[in-house]
Amino acid sequence: MERPFFLAKFTILFGCKRKHFVVYGLPAIASALGSYTTAEVKVVEGKGWTVDDQRPATPGYKKKKYNEAMQSIKNVIEHLKIDIESQKLEITFAGDLIAASGVGASAAQCTSLARALNDNFNLKLDNEKINEAAYEGERAYHGTPSGIDNTASTYGGLIWFVKNLSGGKNTMDLLQSPKKMPLVIANSGITASTTEVVADVRRLKEADPEKFEKIFNEYKNLSEKAKKALLEGDPNTLGNLMNQNHKLLQEITVSGEINDKLVDIALKNGALGAKMTGTGRGGLVIALAENEEVQEKIVKAIKKKEYNAWRTMIG
Repeated sequence: MERPFFLAKFTILFGCKRKHFVVYGLPAIASALGSYTTAEVKVVEGKGWTVDDQRPATPGYKKKKYNEAMQSIKNVIEHLKIDIESQKLEITFAGDLIAASGVGASAAQCTSLARALNDNFNLKLDNEKINEAAYEGERAYHGTPSGIDNTASTYGGLIWFVKNLSGGKNTMDLLQSPKKMPLVIANSGITASTTEVVADVRRLKEADPEKFEKIFNEYKNLSEKAKKALLEGDPNTLGNLMNQNHKLLQEITVSGEINDKLVDIALKNGALGAKMTGTGRGGLVIALAENEEVQEKIVKAIKKKEYNAWRTMIG
């Protein structure tokens, strides 16, 4: 391949990635953040494929996710019916995305690979077909993915996503906010097992379906309000709704002690709202700031506690 493909990383502003809310047919709002994973494919003599993963990552992330990552690559190659018996693929991943729980690192990897293979072998795939290939790759990480990760990686921007539980086409609306809003992303440094956390939530839901129905209804209402606040460029309402969302994530036990600690630091330093994002029990926390001055204050406070944090914008 002559050039790499770039995929923007993203975060879930409302909801919780993968299975905690989205897989039950509840809406989620995802936002692209502007950092990238790149994929490059070179065809050489031989057969099979090799991978050189140069992505920056949370310590231990790539080791913990290694088997899943290799299976995801295999899934994408097989889904696209790429011949690896008469040729060998040298695959390189790089970019400035920090691979961690909560920024769609696996989806960015799958989607960028699908785009690189599409370009290299002139498959003429549109975004819908790229998204399907990335979804197959995501199966290696999540079993039955919600679909939001690969969709956000494929299309970017602000996305309103609802999974179709009947197996039909998922709802995906591109949103446009009139206002850019500063966001802080804090990294706990902990990589949680998606499979374990998801299984715990499922057991709790089966044990107390009435409690979860109440939580899900509360979440659905606040997600609709969050969509309206985004479309109106209302950061104060958005921040308040993020706080409510985080409390619901605490109730379903996916927010760990470290997530709550980072949320608390952000709020005490002026955040309009903060919540965990991703699988939970580690991974990332996001915090909305009123302006760039407050954004910088939050970042400094988190780093002072020896956690990594960085600035971005949404909207």
